[in-house]
Amino acid sequence: MHRLNLWLRGHPWVGDAALVLVMFLSWSLQTGDGWGPPWEQALVLGGLVSPLLWRRSHPLPAVAMMLVAAMALYVFEPWAHQLPIAVCSLNVMVYTLVVQGRPRAAAVVAALTATFYIACTVSWFSDKQWIPAIGGYLVTIALAWAIGEFMRARRAYDAEKEGRAVAEERNRIARELHDVLAHSVSVMVVNAEGAALMRHSDPAVVDRTLRVISETGRSALGELRRLVEVLQEGSPRSPQPTAADLRDLTERIGADLAVTGDAEGLPASAALQTYRIVQEALTNVVKHAPAGAATRVHVDFGGPARDRWVRIEVTNSGGPARPAALPGSGRGLTGMRERVALFDGTFDAGPTSDGGYRVAATLQVDAA
Repeated sequence: MHRLNLWLRGHPWVGDAALVLVMFLSWSLQTGDGWGPPWEQALVLGGLVSPLLWRRSHPLPAVAMMLVAAMALYVFEPWAHQLPIAVCSLNVMVYTLVVQGRPRAAAVVAALTATFYIACTVSWFSDKQWIPAIGGYLVTIALAWAIGEFMRARRAYDAEKEGRAVAEERNRIARELHDVLAHSVSVMVVNAEGAALMRHSDPAVVDRTLRVISETGRSALGELRRLVEVLQEGSPRSPQPTAADLRDLTERIGADLAVTGDAEGLPASAALQTYRIVQEALTNVVKHAPAGAATRVHVDFGGPARDRWVRIEVTNSGGPARPAALPGSGRGLTGMRERVALFDGTFDAGPTSDGGYRVAATLQVDAA
């Protein structure tokens, strides 16, 4: 049923064509000798019903054609059996104009439609039978208007919700791209600068540094490829970085890693966010920490439990400022806070007493 609804929303003309067909079939079952020539009836009916096919794209010409046909229905020949069809068609137009946000046009059409209803019922119903008939017709107009207002509000809500979802997805993609590129490029730039300084005094260090640059570049390309595959609709999900990749991440910049707890059973989403938070914290170390600063990474995965917490701490020692610090993007700390917020955790970042810097984050796994 849900798939059918989505399909009909993508092909609205199908529902309109079905409504027109039902109305023509209803008319064909009621024709008779006492109702006048069939071709005249069909002509008036065509004016009442066929505009429904373009009511969405050209609502005002459609409703104008319907009102002219309704006037012909009333003036030239009282075919009372077509009155319910006219009622339905005009109410659909009132609904359409309300949904499209044209309240003035809808009010004019509703007033003209009510006038048409009243004129027909007073002329065609004897005694005081026209009183409940008029009441019933007016109720249908009010109902069409109310349904139109509901659908317009619902579509506005869906559009706003979709807009928020698109914005959140863009932010998520921006976070992933920033973390992958900022870390890898920062490591490569710093190592390249170091290799340039050591090229005459210690060629062996230069060789090791070039290997680090090569490995970092290959790792970045691999992560970008996996990220693109995940973002492409219909592509199989490639493995994303996990807790097991923390060792390689820290070794590239010479940080000490301590892992406690048990990562068994940790959801893939929590493992990915843990990796990204550590990655971004190390990126800030590479960009802003003093040259030769000692960096320590501690990740506590806790253990399988109902209230499981993952605790992350990245610290670096103080010292003289790096003479050529890399520029920051302003997204590092913000991105880490956003990742922690996904898991209803806590985040803290700031200088330490010895002049270094500390980043601490906790993730509440079960609340993710």
